[in-house]
Amino acid sequence: MQFKSSFFNNKAASEGCKETITRSYPKTNSWEEGTDCCLWDGVTCSNITGQVIGLDLSCSCLYGSISSNTSLFHLPHLQKLNLAHNDFNDSIMPSEFVRFTSLMYLNLTDSMLSGSIPPQINQLSKLVLLDLSWNGFDSLDEDTTEGLVRNLTELRSLSLDGIDMSLINPQVFMNLPSSFQSLSLIMCNLQGKFPENIFQLPNLKSLYLASNNELNLSLPEFNRSSRIELLDLRGTSLSGSFPDSIGNLQSLKYLYLSGTSFSGVLPSSIGDLVSLKQLRLADLSLFGGLPNSIGNLVSLEWLLLVGCNLTGTIPRSLGNLSQLVQLDLSMNHFTGEIPFTLTNLTRLKYLGIDRNQLEGPIPDEVNAFPNLKTLVLSSNFLNGTIPSWLYTISSIKSIHLEDNQLTGHIQQFHGKALEVIYLWNNRLQGPVPSSISQLVNLYWLDLSSNNLSGIVEFGLFSNLQKLQHLDVSYNHLSFNSTTSTADYVLPDLLHLYLASCNINEFPKLLRGSEKLIDLDLSNNRIHGEIPKWMWGVAKDSLRYLNLSANFLTEVEQLPWRNIEIIDLGSNLIQGNLLVLPPKTSIFFISNNSLSGEIPGLICNVSSIEILDLSRNNLGGIIPQCFGNLSKGISMLNLRMNKFHGTIPSTFTEGCQLKNLNLNGNQLEGPISRSILNCTGMEVLDLGNNKINDTFPHWLGSLPELQVLVLKSNQLHGSIQGNLHNHSFSKLQIFDLSSNDFTGYLPTEYITNFMAMMNLRGNESLRYMGYEHNSDQASVFYTYSIHLDVKGLEREFQKIFTMLTSIDLSNNQFQGEIPTVIGRLNSLIGLNLSHNNLSGSIPPSMGNLTSLEWLDLSWNNLVGKIPEQLVRLTSLSFLNLSENHLHGMIPQGKQFNTFENNSYEGNHGLCGMPLSKLCSYNQTQQVHKEDGSESSIGFGWEVVLVGYGFGLVFGMVVGYVVFKTGKPKWVVSLVEGQKQRRPKIARNGFRGRRRMN
Repeated sequence: MQFKSSFFNNKAASEGCKETITRSYPKTNSWEEGTDCCLWDGVTCSNITGQVIGLDLSCSCLYGSISSNTSLFHLPHLQKLNLAHNDFNDSIMPSEFVRFTSLMYLNLTDSMLSGSIPPQINQLSKLVLLDLSWNGFDSLDEDTTEGLVRNLTELRSLSLDGIDMSLINPQVFMNLPSSFQSLSLIMCNLQGKFPENIFQLPNLKSLYLASNNELNLSLPEFNRSSRIELLDLRGTSLSGSFPDSIGNLQSLKYLYLSGTSFSGVLPSSIGDLVSLKQLRLADLSLFGGLPNSIGNLVSLEWLLLVGCNLTGTIPRSLGNLSQLVQLDLSMNHFTGEIPFTLTNLTRLKYLGIDRNQLEGPIPDEVNAFPNLKTLVLSSNFLNGTIPSWLYTISSIKSIHLEDNQLTGHIQQFHGKALEVIYLWNNRLQGPVPSSISQLVNLYWLDLSSNNLSGIVEFGLFSNLQKLQHLDVSYNHLSFNSTTSTADYVLPDLLHLYLASCNINEFPKLLRGSEKLIDLDLSNNRIHGEIPKWMWGVAKDSLRYLNLSANFLTEVEQLPWRNIEIIDLGSNLIQGNLLVLPPKTSIFFISNNSLSGEIPGLICNVSSIEILDLSRNNLGGIIPQCFGNLSKGISMLNLRMNKFHGTIPSTFTEGCQLKNLNLNGNQLEGPISRSILNCTGMEVLDLGNNKINDTFPHWLGSLPELQVLVLKSNQLHGSIQGNLHNHSFSKLQIFDLSSNDFTGYLPTEYITNFMAMMNLRGNESLRYMGYEHNSDQASVFYTYSIHLDVKGLEREFQKIFTMLTSIDLSNNQFQGEIPTVIGRLNSLIGLNLSHNNLSGSIPPSMGNLTSLEWLDLSWNNLVGKIPEQLVRLTSLSFLNLSENHLHGMIPQGKQFNTFENNSYEGNHGLCGMPLSKLCSYNQTQQVHKEDGSESSIGFGWEVVLVGYGFGLVFGMVVGYVVFKTGKPKWVVSLVEGQKQRRPKIARNGFRGRRRMN
């Protein structure tokens, strides 16, 4: 009774019992004075002597300190003691446990003990089981560990999970007795080589070594006498591959190898593990396919092969696994169709084959998957209609079919248990099914980016009182708000996305929303101003607001206290710039009609990361305090306004700016050297201003600079300057056009343009931009730029990382074109027109095999057009006009597609496409230089429809699609990135909120 009185009953003390699926309750409540203690809960007495030999107070809600003088230690005959899952308030583990000389079973797991494990514990020589896991013990030293292994010769089971063993050589465990059965050392920070002989212990049944990242081990050869039932090696440095003898583990029931360096193939002998119930392999670098023998594992209940790099088709033999409850083959490279035999798996509750390359229809069998709760087939190439069984099974709770190519109508759902429906980014047609209104357990509905049509009444969702997420954006729907009185609220609504839904007013169902976090009403027909009743909606909870691409004319205030992301771009908003809420991190209000100056109060918003005020009528001087903001702001876009004065000179040390765009203003003076403090600068666009300065060669010390645009200013002088070994080494776009630069072309800089060399083989197709990540959102802002392409100015609202361009046109450069320019074999655009260049075109330009446009017009170039230029098979625009070139125009490949205007003003040129024919001598001379029998042929073998349009043509076409199509899935497709939430790509924005 003294032991009972020293503790409080606290249910929180036994929270850990939930993970063990054990009911916790205060067992000591049954202990009463004057009653037989042998009848108390948790107490076991000997039938012969009547002495207490067992005490099981696990999950007893005990809270308090356990001291060395507790009456617990007055039970000398105790053989079994279980105090697991209580809270002993960080008590030091008493050495008095050694008094239990008869103790065979000691379990103190998750009991909030601390200090050092008393070394005397190794004197309990009769211990069969010892579990000290998940306490707050100090690091275990090698002497104590070695004593446990050496002295506890009767030990069958040892669990020391969560105890730091970084000071211990794992070889200390190699002397475990041959009778040993179970070793658990999860998350012990073990390092070094694990003894292989442990696997060979004749009686070993369980080995838990998970989450020891620096523990090195490999699987040995196994013999058929092995009794191993469980191997958990997740999160270790397991290396090597499956031995063929893995099939000898006839007793193996559980095999977990996820998150290791394991590689190789799955051998067919895996099918010999006839007792196996769970196979969990994730994040491995396997190769090859899934062997047909997998269908022999008839006892298998869980099959998890996630992110294992598996290829080939899914074997039909999986349909033999009649006991299977969970099947997850996601994030592999499986191709072909989903086997129809999977419909035999009647016990299946979870089916996941998402993020593969599957095609064809989803198997449709009336009685398929009667117990299925979760279906995840997203991010494949599945086509056909949604299978009929999915509408009728009563057990289904979660459907994930997003990011496929499914067609047809969405039929009526009959499964009232449905909680989650993901169907976005397919090709589904027809109306939103009316049965949605009956799915009262639904909390997540995403039908966005399909071809759904028809009129939707907001009342359709009025019964969905658990609804948290609703997204029907980017369809062909029209929402009818006129018939809705909106006398209901959706109390749990967190995320509402209604972009491109033909909405003409703020939905009244928002009235009373107190939990709303995200609201996207972009690309609609909302006119006028934000109604005053909206000011009270989600005043404390709203984090993300997108009202872009509407017809708003006035925004009086932004009253949401905790809002972080605001997009008001592409409206008709007039007046002065708004005062931003204090936690704003991203603010877009580009392409409106704002006027006046930027208020200094904007610099009080220290959390701002992206600020886009471009394409307005803002004027005045750019506030110097922006320099102080630069420690947090990463993207500042003031393009196409009416700012005057100078560039701020206050960019401070530690500046975080990655993109500074001041293009299209009236800025004067020199370029501020304080920009050098922005060491992460990737894009600097100061074009189309009145900047008067020499070339800022010091910008070459910005190590990350990729885009430099200084076009159309009043810059002058030579651009030869101080050259560092890595000056401009990452530069991909270099535009100095329409200035007054003189002297020779910058040979040294060209030699340093490493990013324009061999780029194509190393970079995947994606965009330059800045990604903002927080707990609330993931937003990707794609950088934009204006370039002269093929004689026309074009806006690139997205800059592919592959895009490379040099434009030095409309200056006063002189001298010859340097031969080193031929090293830039990844260069896509080159414009040196309207200068005073002389000499001949260097043959090395034939090495510019990625070139799509070349303009050398209006110079003083002489000589012949090098035959080597015929190698430029991507070239779709060529302008050599107004020079002094002569001789025969090269023939073949792309040169057969250019017209007269590519060569006009060069009176010495002859041959196609000009009407001037070449003399016999000129033709023969070309043959000698060429070394071929004939170079006049048209080259039909390579001149195809659309040939030579290349990357930039693709970018322009992509831009048209982004402006007219469904931007979310197009970006996902073009970038080649399968994401749970596709990116939005309207006007450089960037990304939709990501749900975590």
